[in-house]
Amino acid sequence: MRALLDGDIFAYRTAAASEEADERICLLRLDRFVREVLHTTQSDAYEIYLSGEDNFRYKLFPEYKAHRKDVVKPKWLQQCREYLVTEWKAEISHGCEADDLLGYRQDDTTMICSIDKDLLQIPGKHYNFVKEEFYDVTYEGGMRHFYEQLLKGDRADGIPGVTGLGEKKAARMLEGCETEQEMFDVCRGAYNDDALMYIYGACLWIWRKEGDIWNPKELIGNSQLELEPDQKLFSIMQKAEEIRQSMVPTEKEMNGIQQDGD
Repeated sequence: MRALLDGDIFAYRTAAASEEADERICLLRLDRFVREVLHTTQSDAYEIYLSGEDNFRYKLFPEYKAHRKDVVKPKWLQQCREYLVTEWKAEISHGCEADDLLGYRQDDTTMICSIDKDLLQIPGKHYNFVKEEFYDVTYEGGMRHFYEQLLKGDRADGIPGVTGLGEKKAARMLEGCETEQEMFDVCRGAYNDDALMYIYGACLWIWRKEGDIWNPKELIGNSQLELEPDQKLFSIMQKAEEIRQSMVPTEKEMNGIQQDGD
C-alpha cells in the first residue's frame, strides 16, 4: 500500500499543537505523526503533498479562501513544511492545491490519509487519522459527495453554495438520483445560474487526473432543464480551459523534457 499524505494538515496540526514547545520538539512530533500513520495504514511506500501559493481557483473566484488571509498561522508552520520537504521528500503543488495532487495520484494501490472531507469525493481507500477510521469511497459515492457540496457550499473555503441549503437538505435533494446527469440537473435547477454554479463547482472539484478542472459542458448539453446557458458561462469556461492548458505540458513540451533528460 502506498500512503498519500495530506502534508498541509500534518504540518498545520503539528504546529498548532506545539505553540508552547521549541522547534526541535515540534519537528520530532511531526516526524512521529507521519511514522504513526504509515504504520497504522501498513504502508510500504508514501507520497506527501503540500499546497503552494499559486492556485488556479483564485483566478476563477477571487473570494476563494479570502477570509483566511488575516488568520494568524502557527509559529512553527513554515518549519514543519520545510521539514516535510527536506526529510520526507514532500512535493509542493504549483497552480493547484495539495488536494488535487492527492486526488489524481489515487488509484487501486494507494490510500489517501487526511481529515479533509473534500477528499471524500475521490474514489478509493481513505484513512482519517483523527477518527482512526478507514473508508472505501465508490465512484458513485464520490460523485454524490461532490454534488452535495455543490448544493450546500463550503464555508471553510468561502463558497456559499445555494442560499438556504444545509447538509441534510442537500442530501435529501439528491435522493433518488441514480446518475451524475440527474445529480447535475438537480444542482442546476437549484442554482438557476449556470455561471455561478460553474465557478463554485470548479473550486470544489478535486482533480482525478492532471489539470482536471471541472468541465460540465457535456452535462449541460444533455440537461433536461430548459435553461439557456449565457455568454458569461462560456467566457468563464474558456478562461478555465486557458488556465488548464497553461498548467499541463503539451505532447511537444513533454517530448522536449524527455530529450533534455536524455
